[in-house]
Amino acid sequence: MKSLWLDRESRFMSDSIPEEKHFDTIVVGAGLTGMVAALLLSRSGQRVVVFEARTLGAVTTGNTTGKLSLLQGGALSALRGQYSLKVVPAYVEANKSGQAWLTQYMEQQGIPFQRRTAVTFATTDDGGQRLRKEAAVSRDAGLDVHFSRDAGLPFPIVEALELEGQAQIHPMDVLETLARDIRGHGGLIVEGMQVENVASGQPMEVSTGKGTFTADTVVIATGTPILDRGLYFAKLEPNRSYAAALKVPGDLPTGMYLSIDSPTRSQRTHPTPEGELLLVGGYGHTAGRAASPKSHLDDLLGWATRHYPGAEVTHTWSAQDYQATNLMPFFGKLPRGHGRIFFGTGYNKWGMSNGVAAALSITSDILGGQSDWATTIHHRVTSPQGALQAVRLNASTTKRMVEDRARIKANPDITDQTRPAEGTGVVGLYKGEPAAVSTVDGNVCMVSARCSHLGGIVTWNDAEKSWDCPLHGSRFTPEGKYLEGPATHHLQESPVKKKD
Repeated sequence: MKSLWLDRESRFMSDSIPEEKHFDTIVVGAGLTGMVAALLLSRSGQRVVVFEARTLGAVTTGNTTGKLSLLQGGALSALRGQYSLKVVPAYVEANKSGQAWLTQYMEQQGIPFQRRTAVTFATTDDGGQRLRKEAAVSRDAGLDVHFSRDAGLPFPIVEALELEGQAQIHPMDVLETLARDIRGHGGLIVEGMQVENVASGQPMEVSTGKGTFTADTVVIATGTPILDRGLYFAKLEPNRSYAAALKVPGDLPTGMYLSIDSPTRSQRTHPTPEGELLLVGGYGHTAGRAASPKSHLDDLLGWATRHYPGAEVTHTWSAQDYQATNLMPFFGKLPRGHGRIFFGTGYNKWGMSNGVAAALSITSDILGGQSDWATTIHHRVTSPQGALQAVRLNASTTKRMVEDRARIKANPDITDQTRPAEGTGVVGLYKGEPAAVSTVDGNVCMVSARCSHLGGIVTWNDAEKSWDCPLHGSRFTPEGKYLEGPATHHLQESPVKKKD
């Protein structure tokens, strides 16, 4: 699976591992938050390096649907259910700031994007009621939304809520332009640099698999923080959702659409020299907890081809997003980082605006400023609902850990002769230790089934041929190589620990 955005020859080449060992700021993660932060800091005169474990945009930014919208499904009414009246407008102002910065940057740099009307639609009466709540909160927060009975979709709806003047983008066009701009201001971007730890001190010590570097400040711009300070992995629910690009005969609806009913269904268009493509997305689930992730993708494709006869699938892909238990993104100073480790996470699928807003706030903090919206968000009080949801999330995680350890003992034992069918993976005990065995492209590989983060038992992702942890969403290749999530190390190559 490769996203439409990543399926092209990269215009970016990684810098070499720097010989210099000290920087003003080290940014961890080359997604949208990290790259915007790196540019803003480089522009200020700082010496900045971005360390990316994989490649530019390889994780969420390069696998997004690329919607830059202030109309975000039922997000605002959900926030209003947990927070005071002043907090929701602050969230909207944060997203406005992120959206305004990014659209202005694209206009200045000549990056093509399309202005579109964002549409949240309901197909049930219950969805219609939720839509009306969202409209009321949106208007209170200053958004000029209006209702429509005809959204131009090829299936019946109860009602739709619209907001004009939003945008759809090509995320890799943005990231590659940011990369050139960062380099133009003296910054470096190094791929294949997995950060394993950051030790607080003066200066901060950043440990990678390829050496240790120091910096006055560090920005953790990974999907979820790779440092366990603050225990944010216990405050975030990792969600995996699916997307596809399709060639469709005839004209397509011109808006950016999102259902308020479940399962979530998203769609937009993307212009190409051969004509417009239809992009659809949704059908998410908690990472690592779906019996068959592929069935979620199949359901999405079935829905799309049912409503767009003759559609031809050109690309399928998936992305991982993180929702905070209190629904509000986290950004700012990481606890126990001596005020010099900054982070952003929990964008809940709206990273095109939230991610940029986080970068704006983080860099303002570092350079000595702050906005009113950031101050309001930082000083919000965690709601009882948010605290209860955190308890529920961690209770379900603990329950899952116990159940998985019992389940693996009940599974057939793994032996040296275990050969799963092509494209499948199994877990079981190998010489008394949890093992994960898969067959991909004829290659049989055995690794430890214990996640390198907190020891959860990984599950097989039949859509992406990966090992996914059901506890906090860390993901690994069939060979156990780290892909994403809070883990900082690969899976152990052998299920059986070597004796000293």
